[in-house]
Amino acid sequence: MTQESPILAAHPDASHVAAGASTHAASLAASAARRDSALSRWDNEGGAIATPVSRLPAEIPELTNAELVHLRIRVIALENLLIAMLARAPVEQTALADDMAAHITPRPGSTQHPLTEHAAQRMRDLLARAQHYRDTDIP
Repeated sequence: MTQESPILAAHPDASHVAAGASTHAASLAASAARRDSALSRWDNEGGAIATPVSRLPAEIPELTNAELVHLRIRVIALENLLIAMLARAPVEQTALADDMAAHITPRPGSTQHPLTEHAAQRMRDLLARAQHYRDTDIP
């Protein structure tokens, strides 16, 4: 049995503080469950969730050159934003990203898939680029 602090008990918001602590614990548990769920999806070649063949359109049009250029520009912009965010992220966040990169690497006895291996290496490269900015004195 825990004893409540007399100072905390006397505070008019004591019930809100106690409720906030339990809400925080529940939030942490929910966050851990979401992370475990997300990581479990990486067991299937980079997190791809299989789509039944019946849902695929009969014909998927090829991307035009202009669409590919715009897509490439967007990916470069997103990578740079991600690097900026990771450069100022807590160590736990970058460690989690590194763990995810290790997690999608094929396991012993599994079929080596070049795209999965490339994705994991790309994640590590982005983390290394972010570390470069973390180590500099840029305000």
